[in-house]
Amino acid sequence: MKTKTQKIVMASLLAALCCVATMIIKIPSPLKGYLNLGDCVVLLSGWLLSPAYGFAAAGIGSALADIFSGYIVYAPATLVIKGIMAVVAHFCFHGLHNKLGNTPSRIIGGALAEIEMILGYFLFEGFMYGFMPSVVNIPANAVQGVAGLIIGAILVKIFDKTKMF
Repeated sequence: MKTKTQKIVMASLLAALCCVATMIIKIPSPLKGYLNLGDCVVLLSGWLLSPAYGFAAAGIGSALADIFSGYIVYAPATLVIKGIMAVVAHFCFHGLHNKLGNTPSRIIGGALAEIEMILGYFLFEGFMYGFMPSVVNIPANAVQGVAGLIIGAILVKIFDKTKMF
């Protein structure tokens, strides 16, 4: 069993990794946001940590990337949206892995988490810019989600072999 200190350190490391992965490649999207690779670490946080620690790692790491990148207006929404993504990925994985196995349950949970992300940003941007203009970002967010799911599924295999989590 991991100590509380070990759990905090792991969550902090994943938050930092999430921040860096989000900031390293930023492709501007049509409505003042940007595409990034942070979703793969958001999903890792959900799959590898408890719901609370996963929420904190994914939400804080992603929100810090928004703040550091000059997208401060997105940071509160990102904190919640990415945190919930990790929680969705966690519960889907843990609810399905005994029936379906690790990889299929991660794919299903990751896909549902990415759908939550697309819907969350659609709603946030809808209130900010109007719902018709926010439709423009749905395809961009879907591409980001698919990339995050593929890379996350590869990375979790690597993390599983380390037995750190």
